[in-house]
Amino acid sequence: MAYVIAEPCIGTKDHACVDACPVDCIHPKKDSDKFEAVDQLFIDPVECIDCGACVPVCPVSAIFAADDLPDKWKEYTEKNAKYFGR
Repeated sequence: MAYVIAEPCIGTKDHACVDACPVDCIHPKKDSDKFEAVDQLFIDPVECIDCGACVPVCPVSAIFAADDLPDKWKEYTEKNAKYFGR
């Protein structure tokens, strides 16, 4: 079970989660060409090790375990995977 970044991240793109991630699976980075082109950050569902380190540092509570993602944001599971071509 990977973690998913949902709607509260839109427009925020705070990088506290990126800094907390031990496996560097949250993208795009601030220095990436893709950073300005997207409205939120994404977690790679294959690279995520399910450690949950990103959850408590998110200032807008946008990160959920896939199984705990609120129904109103279920499409974000696919949106995160699609960003990585999965």
